[in-house]
This record gives sequence, C-alpha cells and structure tokens, in this order.
Amino acid sequence: MFHVIWGQLRGRAGRSVALLVGVLVATTGFTVLTGATTTSRLAVTGTVERSTRAAYDILVRPKGSRTPLEAARGLVRPNYLSDTYGGITTAQYERVKAVAGVDVAAPIAMIGYSTSAVPLRLDLSAAVDRSLDRQVIRLDPTYVAERGLSTAPGKPRYVYVTTHPLIHPVFDPANPETARYSDGRRYPVDDVCGLSAREVQPDGTSRPICDPQAGALIGNRGVLSERDNWTLVPVRLLPDGRFEAANGVLARNGDAPTATSDRLALTEPLTVPFLLAAVDPDAEQRLVGLAGSVVDGRPLRAGDTVDEKRLGTALNRSVPVLATSRPYLDGALRATLTRLPAARPAGMPAVDMEETLRRAAGTPAGVVRAELSDAYRTQLAAGISEQGRCCFGQLQIITQPGAVTYDERPGGELRAAAVPPAAPEVFGNEREFSWLPRPWLTEDVGARPLRRLPLPSGGSITPFRQWRAVGVFDPEKLTGFSDLGTVPLETYEPPVAEGADERSRAALGGRPLEPSGNPAGYLSAPPLLLTNLGSVAKLLEGSGTPQRTAPISAIRVRVAGVNGYTERSAERVRLIAERIAQDSGLDVDITLGSSPAPRAVELPAGTFGRPALRLTEKWSALGVASTITKAVDRKSAALFVLVLVVCVLFLGNAVSAAVRDRRPELAVLVCLGWPARRVGALILGEVAALGLAAGLLSVGLAFPLGAALDIDVAWPRALLAVPVALLLVLVAGLAPALRAARTHPARALRPPVATARWVRRPRTLPGLAMANLVRTPGRTLLGAGALAIGVAALTVVAAAAYAFRGAIVGTLLGDTVSLGVRGADTLAAVATVLLGAAAVADVLYLNIRDRAAELATLRATGWTDAALGRLIGYEGVLLGVLGAFSGAGLGLGGAAWLVGELPSALVSVAATVAAAGVLATCLAAIVPAALLRHLPAARLLAEE
Repeated sequence: MFHVIWGQLRGRAGRSVALLVGVLVATTGFTVLTGATTTSRLAVTGTVERSTRAAYDILVRPKGSRTPLEAARGLVRPNYLSDTYGGITTAQYERVKAVAGVDVAAPIAMIGYSTSAVPLRLDLSAAVDRSLDRQVIRLDPTYVAERGLSTAPGKPRYVYVTTHPLIHPVFDPANPETARYSDGRRYPVDDVCGLSAREVQPDGTSRPICDPQAGALIGNRGVLSERDNWTLVPVRLLPDGRFEAANGVLARNGDAPTATSDRLALTEPLTVPFLLAAVDPDAEQRLVGLAGSVVDGRPLRAGDTVDEKRLGTALNRSVPVLATSRPYLDGALRATLTRLPAARPAGMPAVDMEETLRRAAGTPAGVVRAELSDAYRTQLAAGISEQGRCCFGQLQIITQPGAVTYDERPGGELRAAAVPPAAPEVFGNEREFSWLPRPWLTEDVGARPLRRLPLPSGGSITPFRQWRAVGVFDPEKLTGFSDLGTVPLETYEPPVAEGADERSRAALGGRPLEPSGNPAGYLSAPPLLLTNLGSVAKLLEGSGTPQRTAPISAIRVRVAGVNGYTERSAERVRLIAERIAQDSGLDVDITLGSSPAPRAVELPAGTFGRPALRLTEKWSALGVASTITKAVDRKSAALFVLVLVVCVLFLGNAVSAAVRDRRPELAVLVCLGWPARRVGALILGEVAALGLAAGLLSVGLAFPLGAALDIDVAWPRALLAVPVALLLVLVAGLAPALRAARTHPARALRPPVATARWVRRPRTLPGLAMANLVRTPGRTLLGAGALAIGVAALTVVAAAAYAFRGAIVGTLLGDTVSLGVRGADTLAAVATVLLGAAAVADVLYLNIRDRAAELATLRATGWTDAALGRLIGYEGVLLGVLGAFSGAGLGLGGAAWLVGELPSALVSVAATVAAAGVLATCLAAIVPAALLRHLPAARLLAEE
C-alpha cells in the first residue's frame, strides 16, 4: 500500500503539491492564529493582574449605605463618603479587624466642613500715583470659581493711601471706653467704627478714619456673606517710597503696632470650608503610607490629644490635624482697581462714607487676581512647629452636606437635582457665632442639602473648637497604585469631571471641573484635614449627635496575600467579605478587580452664571476584572473552535476536489477487485502523508511568520502543528474517503455536475448563477460554511471588544485591555475570513473546471467573456451572501453568549462584517473568473 500511495503522489505531482500547499496553509494558519489568541489571552490576564492592585480589596460601610443606583448597576459613586457621617461603632470595627485573613482594616470617620480664612494677596502697588499726597484705591472684587463659570460681585473695598502720619490704637481691656494710640494720647472708642486709625493733619490734629465693617458685631458677621464685607484700610506712603500700615495689614513684624513693606499688597481673607476626617494613623500608614507623605512638620500620631485651655469663662479645644499641601479647590478673587484722587475719608461720618466713596469720580488703575490654591500654599509656607502654631482654623461651626439626588434619563445619563441655597443660619447667628462670614458660593444653587452639626451644650461653658496643624502631607506622595484598577473611592483623590459634549468642554475651556469649595456643591473635595480617631469623642462631646457613639463612616480592608486579581485571589476575598458581613452586619462591597467607569451626569445651571453642564464622571464599576477574564476566556475558546472548523472545511473542499478528479481511476480500481476499505485507505494514506509533510513544514514556517506578526509562537505549540496537520487532513479526508470507497463504477460515467431538477428554468443571469450553485449543493454549502465561520469569528471579536468597552461600562481597565487584545484577535478573525473567501474561490474554480464543456458551449453560441465573467461573479456574490449573513447570524448568537445580551450596536457591527465578507468573496471571484479566458474551447467541444 505504501508503494501505491507513493506512486500516486509522484504520478500526480501537481495535484499533490496543490493539496500539500492547502494543508500547509491551513496548518500554519491554525498554529499562528491559535497562538495569537493564546497570546492575547495571556496579555489580558497579565494586564488585569498587574492593574487591579488597589489600596484595598473590600469596602465596608454602614448598613443601608448603598443607593438604589449602586445596587442595581454594581457601581459606587465617587465621594461616596461625602454624605456618610458615622454609622459604624468601634465594636463593629474591632470585629472586622478580627476576621482571619484581614491584613489591614483602616477606618475613616467623616466629621464635616469647618470654615477657615485663607488670605489672598492682592498687589496694589502699580495702582498708586506717588505724586499725590492723598488718594483712595477702590477695589471692586469679583469672586470666581468653577473654571470662571461662576462669578459674583462683592462690595467695594477701599485703601486710603496718604503721605500724612497715621496713628494706630492699642486696645486696653481695663478701660474699654477709650483706647491708647501710638502717639501716647487716648481717644474714645466709636460705637460704629470701633478702634479705627487716625490721620494726623498738618496742624497737628488727628481725624478718625472710620471702618464701619471693623466695628460690626461679631455675632452678626456669622450670618453675613463675605461678598457683603467691605473695609477701608489706611496706609501711609513714606518718603522713601515704602508703605506703612497697622501690623498685619501689609506684613507681620513681631509685636510692633505697625509694619512696613516695599509693596502695597492688601490681604483679603477668603472663607474656605475644609473637610475634616478622622483616621487611625497607624492603619493609614500601613494602607497608603501616610507618614511617608508628610512634607513639613511631623506625622499625625494616634496619641495626639485635644488640648483644652480656659481663658476666663471660655474653654478652647484645639484639635491636632494633618493638613494637605494640595487644597484641590478651584477658586480665585479678581479685583478691578480704580484710583479716587479727590477722596478724603479721614473725618468723614460713618453713615455717609460708603455711599460717598462709591460715587466718587476716579480713573481705572488696572486689574489684579489672586488664586486660592496659591494663597493656601503660601499660608502653609510659614512652617509647622511641634505645637502646630501655623495654620490655625476654627471648628466652631461644622456643616455636613447630604447626598446628591439623581434622576436617571433614558440611555443611562444621570441628572443631579438642584438644591436651594442653605439658610444663612447654618453658618452661625447671634447666639451660635462664627468668626468668619459664610462662603460666597453657599448662596448658589447646590446639589446637596446642608445641615449644621449641633454645638456642644448642657454645661456652663460652651467650648470654642479650633484646629492646629502638626504637619503637612502631600497626597501625591502616598503609595501609588495603577490608574486602571484604582477605585475612585480614595480618601485622598480629588474628584474631577470632564465635559461630556462640545458645548460643556468649550465652557470649561477644555479643562476638567474641580471642587469649588462649596460644601453644598456637586463635587466634594477630599478631606483637607486629618485628625485621629481619639479626637472625635472630645470634638463631638455634648453635641448630642448619634455620630459620637458610631463615629466611623467606612472601613477599607486589604486582604493578606492579595496583590492583584486572580481567580484564587478573588475567591479568597469573597470568602473574607462574606465573613465580615456575617460578623459585623454591615454593607460590604468587594472592590478587588474594580475600575473607574465614566458616567454621564447633567449638572443644572447655577445662579452665579454657570450654565448647565453635561459631565463625564468616574464612578467605580465593581467586578470589572472578573467580567473581563470571563469574556476573554469565552472569546479565546470561540476563536479556537472557529479557526479549527474553518481549516477543516477548507481542507475538506480540497480533498473532495482531489477525489472527484480521480473518479474514473477509482472506478477502475473497484472493477479490478479492490475492496472498499482498501480504496478508503488509499485516499486517507495519501492525505496523511501530505498532512505529515505539511506539519513538518509548518513547524519551520510558524516561527518566522509569528515574529513578523509579533505573535509569540512557543516550541510546544509549533510542534503541535504535526499532530494537528494529521488530524486536520484525516478529518477532512474522512468523508471523501468513505464516498470513494462506496462509489459504484457506473457512477464514474455520470457528469460531475448534476442538473438541478427542482429549479425553474432560469431566465436571468443571477437565476442561472443560482441554478449552477444548486447543482453542487455539497460543494456550495462547504464554501459558504467556511466563509460563515470566518464572518462569525470576526463578529465574535467585535462582541469581545464591546464586552470590554460596553458591558463593563467603558471602564479604564476595559479600554486598556481591549487595546491590548484587539490587534491579535482581529488578525485571527480577518485571517479566518480570508480562509473562508479562499474556500469560496476554490468552489468557483472547481465549478468552472467541472462545467468547462458547458462554458465552452456557451462561448461557442455567442456568449462573450464578459458575460461569462458576470455569471461567475454572480455565483461568487450569491455564495458570499449565503455565507456572510449566515455567519453574521451565527456570530450574533455567539456574541449574545459572550456579552450576556444582544445590544443593537452589535447588530450593526455584524451587518458591517457581513458586507465585508461579501466584498471579500467578490474580490476572490476575480481569480476564477479570469481563468475563463484560458478555456480551450475547441478541445473541450471536440471531447464533448
């Protein structure tokens, strides 16, 4: 038998080589394409494992903290702590820590916003006309926030610049009715102006320079907006060109009553709400390296205590805090300057001063601007001491914003509901006062309701609360984690929102929207002040709030031995999360394998000029890594099977063609007495020999081809080409071998192409093409099936891309993974489509060869080569339509299995892929159609 097989291969060398090439193409394609899918899978799993190491693996929150939106869509909103004030007791925290397998359990207790004064420096030096002996510089301030979209005017401020000497008061508590001035004299304290400076006139007398705002009652200041605050600051222009003013106006100079400076820079305090949170410094150090991020002063310690000092009848409580070096607040103050050369405020009655100065004629003197972030950093630059002498701020009035209410629009877009401005009394009144005016932005429409934490009560003394900074930390120096896997739930990460459409991006100037400093605003800044958990009890003592007994807002848990997402790690985290939920009774979310996921949010317009904006905000999609790994496993399995099937169909067509070509020869062998099993063994032996040779050649071709396509082809996979080639050719040759073994000698005399009895007589060229395809149904279905498999593979790849981008809510991790696998998967799918198109071309070629006599007859009766070419072209188009659209249907079924749904976007993709498949078959039909020109019509007619 071996000699017979070898003789057959040598005797029909052309056919043998053609079949060998077909097996080689299929085997090499299978090896390389399966290598591509394996490479892409390894790339995905590696990317997922590297990119899903986050600060913590489990998020524990109070019972009932999940919003319906979070529960329904597996999302956690950014700033999830911005409206969660307590709810977890210390006992529950201890139970969480005690769960076996918990490496770090870091609690955080959100306290609320306290207002602090940040001094903004406005340089007015260029506005002063040094040739005048007296002048007033008027500042018309404009408060700016939210990328300049929110602006609000304030009352004018005035700086009185005079060359005359100024004397300044020194308050004497023993004699409150009068004040001793720097010239040694005593003057009465004005009921309206309070302790005001006086200008010495040329005749030696002095006149008061009234500043009505400085004399206002402190209790009333708490309910005033900082926009309503107006002042008149007297400054002396010295003969040497320097400026002199009361200590603290231009600069500090120890205990001296006055200070001098080369620049006339007015310090305008801006009231800024700072969010205060309490943490366990040791746990925070283990979680994110908090102590290592301290850039000034010292780290916060668990043993730092609240200092209590009695000053007469007052009790001051000073809370130790760690302040951030980055305020993450978008705000500024812009002032238009006007020089009033004829204004003379000295001696002017208080009741007339504001109106008189407002109406005074002047000339423009420029515009100055100060940024809030710069002013904050300047304030920190003064330095931090062990006792925290810098950056003093009050905690008397603490506000707590509530949750944002969303309306979900069709398509999943969210709309934040507008909330009216908070009542002014939230920031203090005559009985519960604040040293500072309320922030101007709190007068704007907000997105969160504001409430005030109750003040301590029940004792004879109401303590005054304040904070002192023991150190400054830089959030960007904390332990870093991948941007792809970081859940935007972090304590230290500022929320930002990009414009979601061209109008919003243009309004924002191409920059993201950042927190404005309004505690009622949509975007909440991260905690700017951190204290320790031990200070919470003293801070909330006597307030009567339930938060005092259950102060913790959330617990972030890191599981031991988990460094990224793997199936084993995911199972370990799941078991520990279930145990935590069982032992503590709290809401538990697994954040391992999560990733930021953009969500479209519409923000309503504000009253200070900000238009309605469509924003893209990064929420946290839970379980992204699990979805990705399952999707890529399904995709790889689907592509592996589809590539295998299309290779089998391709080879099956080639082997069937070779058997059909030898029908007379096989009939003679049967007539000579060959049994059926011997005839079948002959066919299988020939294809097995060709398969073995093709497999060995494929081993050598796989490596250079893989290198050219940037696909890793390992030795085990390359050597697998030999058994794969044998398996492919045996499976492909089995049906033709059985058919050849069962053939009857008389059948060899029948024409290779039968007449389609059930098809009507064709009257058009497309109808004739359809009839020709029906005459060889097996061959037609085989070619169409090969193309269908390729189109299905390409549709499945598109579904995988959709799974990464759409089914995982467009997460950053999904986007990155899709970029990593798209090239290799698309290459595999496109190559499969090309194999299917080649199978179609092979079918058309075999049809031409088997119907050569018919085609020669048509040419002899007057058919032109162009008409015959169109006939073959129609056959190719019909084959393409049959294969492409059936493959698209098969691919959509696989896509539904892969993604879990069948979105309309995938239907459009499948239709596009099917159209591409039809186009590929049309191009493939050009080669067989071109062979019509070389038909030996005379010889074929003579044989016929």
